[in-house]
Amino acid sequence: MAFTAKDVQNLREMTGVGMMDCKKALSASDGDMEKAVEFLREKGLAAAQKKAGRIAAEGAVYAGVYGTVGAIVEVNAETDFVAKNDKFMDFVKTVAGVVAEQNPADLAALLACQYGAGKTVEAQQQEMVLVIGENIKIRRFARYDTGVSVAYVHMGGRIGVLLNMEVSDHLKGSEAVEELGKDVAMQIAAMRPLYLDSSAVPQEDQEKEHEIQLVKAMEENKAKGLPEEKAKMIAQNMVKGRMNKFFEEICLVNQPFVKENKVTVGKHVEAVAKSLGGAVALKGFVRFEKGEGIEKKSDDFAAEVAGMLK
Repeated sequence: MAFTAKDVQNLREMTGVGMMDCKKALSASDGDMEKAVEFLREKGLAAAQKKAGRIAAEGAVYAGVYGTVGAIVEVNAETDFVAKNDKFMDFVKTVAGVVAEQNPADLAALLACQYGAGKTVEAQQQEMVLVIGENIKIRRFARYDTGVSVAYVHMGGRIGVLLNMEVSDHLKGSEAVEELGKDVAMQIAAMRPLYLDSSAVPQEDQEKEHEIQLVKAMEENKAKGLPEEKAKMIAQNMVKGRMNKFFEEICLVNQPFVKENKVTVGKHVEAVAKSLGGAVALKGFVRFEKGEGIEKKSDDFAAEVAGMLK
């Protein structure tokens, strides 16, 4: 499979590795991007696999709690000015309320929900396009209707987090639990965990990471001149520690708690629950970042100006 200079640039952005090493990785992987990332990691060049797409689309994310139901939505627009528009933000917040109240099964169902004043959500979305003058689309949403949910919105809608917890009855409505939820939601916003805990990580991903780290450890030990069997034995022990580090990076409960990095998030939650004389368990979370995974059209500004002068 052939690859282009753009592919080399994309691999560099994904891994933080130099251009020449990225080119070698793509050559060795026959242009396959995922295999190239694995190649770089096995060589110890790429610190972490970053699969998230470049943030390019604009708009806003909003999360809110409505009674006992939590909801989060992302609505995209063409420019970053839109997030400062009161009408646009009212639309985003109202859509979150619709998600909480009407519980749509998917995006199509959400667009068919009643928005108000006899209009559907889709009709209101179309009206917003006319009012704002930009293409506006509801991209995704999620909700929790059990347990206790806590919402957090960061940087005026750039990031939104909805955290769901299972809490002892006598702790529901507790300010301390609400504060705990806010702290954990801020952790999610800042540290970008992919999973709640290690049991949620797909077995395939765990096996893939184990293999990458084993190959990497073996190469390191061979470089030290160790015999094959000894290199393999030491590598196995090295991989155990590296897998723990892997889970620490991607699993919420395993991450060091940002406000007190001597303990993990899981241990902090346990300590707060014990101090309150009850039980608190993290059950799930949703983190949306506006434009995440959407690649904006790459315009050649010089060519555009030249075309205007013709």
